Amino acid sequence: MNTDKKKVALVGTGMVGMSYAYTLLNRGVCDELLLIDINKERAKGEAMDLQHGLAFAPTSMKIYDGEYSDCNDADIVVICAGVAQKPGESRLGLLQRNAGVFRTIVEPVIKSGFNGIFLVATNPVDIMTRIVYELSGFPPFRVIGSGTTLDTARLRYLIGDYYTLDSRNVHAYVIGEHGDSEFVPWSQAMIATKPVLEICEERGKSELDKMNEISEEVRTSAQVIIAAKKATYYGIGMSLARITAAIFGDENSVLTVSSFLNGEYGERNVFVGVPSIVNRNGIKTILELGLSDDERQKFHNSCETLRKSYDELNLKYTL
Repeated sequence: MNTDKKKVALVGTGMVGMSYAYTLLNRGVCDELLLIDINKERAKGEAMDLQHGLAFAPTSMKIYDGEYSDCNDADIVVICAGVAQKPGESRLGLLQRNAGVFRTIVEPVIKSGFNGIFLVATNPVDIMTRIVYELSGFPPFRVIGSGTTLDTARLRYLIGDYYTLDSRNVHAYVIGEHGDSEFVPWSQAMIATKPVLEICEERGKSELDKMNEISEEVRTSAQVIIAAKKATYYGIGMSLARITAAIFGDENSVLTVSSFLNGEYGERNVFVGVPSIVNRNGIKTILELGLSDDERQKFHNSCETLRKSYDELNLKYTL
């Protein structure tokens, strides 16, 4: 990876992509930002709009629109592109169409000579991340999905709000599929160094019921936001920027990204949201949690859901 500068290539300049780009600019995460979109005029307009705010940014940044060939010296290619679900279209049908879109993205990126890290946000993110992995031929530690990073942030916010404390002092995770089968392993949740389950034991069953309510709110909050404003984009944009900062900063930070499992938790051949150590090379290692038997079964079921959905696509890859 090129360490002389920090270059991000963003594919897809919709609301998610541009929320991410706006966060990068305001936090000064990278030195160079390339915008790519099938709608070239939109990419040009978005680049101009960001350029005009550079005078107020914390650092200088080169921002421009371009082509896939410009990805050759990028450190990270972030994919936010995808097609929307048509009325009456099945989830499998949407997946198949998005798989086709990703082929038109990944193949020219690879042909440009790109040799960095792929970061995927397009939903269903765990499956789309695996598609990028298969199409690219990259080692799995250099293909990362946004996973349950946003779900984990939602969880920590809600717990912090309930207990009236800084969410940065909440150490809890949402793991599994970024979707209906995700869950909170409460056995691993802590406030500072005190287990949440211990707090629930002290305060009674109503406290555990509240934690389960919070877990359900995390799982369904995206639908609530979508019903209110048609889409979610600020939170995921900030999540992507956080992952990007962890990579460029060589932080070795623990983030619940979508990572490839090869025996961890007894699971294989699946990208799924798990606590992973992220640094300049991508995924350094997966941090296995000490799940209870019930939690381990829930995690297995989530992985099975993802494997089944991917297998149903029956994709054949030839680069």
